[in-house]
Amino acid sequence: MGVALMLWFFFALLFDGIALFILFTFQDYPLEKATIALVALNPIDLARTFVLLQMNVSALMGMTGAVMREFLGTGLSVDYTLGLLLLWIIIPLLLGQKVFRRKDL
Repeated sequence: MGVALMLWFFFALLFDGIALFILFTFQDYPLEKATIALVALNPIDLARTFVLLQMNVSALMGMTGAVMREFLGTGLSVDYTLGLLLLWIIIPLLLGQKVFRRKDL
């Protein structure tokens, strides 16, 4: 269990580092859509951003908070976020079910 948690922590930091590197490297360009795509690729960031926006503390999140508040602050975006989070649950579940049906445990 400890190894799994350490791997999760390592890859979460790696993803956040790559995302920050991209955002700082291309800061002169409009990155609103890219920021939303990067947040959608990581379910942890997506859930964290969604919860912070529901608590109205997006000012604490800086540029990402402003972009997310503009996009994820609407009613349609709540459906978008919850749909993405459901996909992050359903797709691994279906893939795991397929693998477990093939194997005879």
